[in-house]
Amino acid sequence: MENDKKTTEFYDRLRTQLSEDTTWPSPYLYKFIVPAELEKIAEIEAIFNGTDAEIQTRDSSKGNYTSVSIRVEMESPDAVIQKYLEVSKVEGVISL
Repeated sequence: MENDKKTTEFYDRLRTQLSEDTTWPSPYLYKFIVPAELEKIAEIEAIFNGTDAEIQTRDSSKGNYTSVSIRVEMESPDAVIQKYLEVSKVEGVISL
């Protein structure tokens, strides 16, 4: 329960910051770290299908993890947060 409250507070702060600092629509850069499994990377890429997102991946030095950077035009702070929530359902993902 405490974790849900912290998550909600985090996204509320992010929404406020994005609203104050950015004119929408605007490009947004997502960064994620995932276990180096093609299925996990494909799950994240599928979330951004149809958005004209520019997706770049890079493996860690030991090859255990992959960083995924996604630059995409977003319509609003709520749209940004919605994508974060969708990606958070991918097991093992870390949002940066």
